Formats: sequence, C-alpha cells, structure tokens
Amino acid sequence: MNTEKNTEVLTVHTKESAPEGGKALLEKSEKAYGYIPNLHAVLAGSPQLLDAYQQLHELFSNSSFDKDELTVVWQTINVEHECHYCVPAHTAIAKAMKVDDAISNALRDKTELPSEKLEVLRNTTLALTKNRGNISKSEIQEFYNAGYSQRQLLDIVLGLSQKVISNYTNHIAETPIDKGFEPFKWNA
Repeated sequence: MNTEKNTEVLTVHTKESAPEGGKALLEKSEKAYGYIPNLHAVLAGSPQLLDAYQQLHELFSNSSFDKDELTVVWQTINVEHECHYCVPAHTAIAKAMKVDDAISNALRDKTELPSEKLEVLRNTTLALTKNRGNISKSEIQEFYNAGYSQRQLLDIVLGLSQKVISNYTNHIAETPIDKGFEPFKWNA
C-alpha cells in the first residue's frame, strides 16, 4: 500500500497537456482574452470544472448587476476568501470595465465604498459568503430597502458559485499571477 502523499501543486496546463475536453475550452479562453489565463490553465485539469467556470462567468457577467455591482460582488468574495490571484485579476477586469478606482480600492482595502447602496451590496454579499448562505431577514430587508430585488439576491448566489470555483482552486494550486495582473498584486 502506497502511503506517500502527493504534494505537487496542480498543473498549469497548456492546450497540449490538458486532458481530453480541456483543449477546446482553453482555445475558447484564448479567443476571449488573447491568452490563456493561468486560472483557466489550472481548471483545465478538470474540463467539466473549467466549463462550469466559463459558463458561470458568462451568466454572472450578464446578470441583473451593472459593472460596479459586478465588481463589488466579485471583489467582496475574493477579498473575504483571501484569493491572491482573483483580487489582482478582478482589479484589472474592473479597470478594463472602466469601474471607478475608488470602488476597487475600497474593496481591496476594506474601506467605505463611495455609495450607501454599494455598501449594502457588499455587506449582503459578505453575509452570504461568511455564513454559507444563512442570512437574516433583517439583512435581506436592508438589501431590498437599498433598492435591490429578489433576483439580485439570487444573482449574488450565482456570483458566489463562480468565485468558490476560482478562489478555492487558486488556494489549492497556488496559481501563478498572470503578467497583466502583476501590477495589481494584493496580500490579505
């Protein structure tokens, strides 16, 4: 009986090394971004996981949230999960989406957001993340009072689903930060 533990970090795949089914998904990533993000290269070790991640990303990007709100949900979860890869990645994504730097900086630094409505969105996202979906009726009412809807409460769950895949995988893999994200490195 082999009792040795495999301590190797997860493989950062290429299109050539990816398991069957992963190559086409990595080609999809390359077409979308102009390169293969290291996160996608790691997720390709399970083509089903990469496929799920890509689909969740597309679904959440097209949810009921605007670009600022998408950023708040993504980064709130990334910061709470202390994801060394996703915080810089989503800082770069926010810049590309022309999200105000004040929003990105407040999320990264855990300081006050520029609007009360975005602050309520962060607090609701944080409550759902920290409490594994258990949120009080008063927290839900505060969310609705800020102008958000039931659909948007459910859309946070969608964003959280996407981020669990990426954040947890990055912790396991110690995913190297892509060159384009390096200017936005972040430590918890």
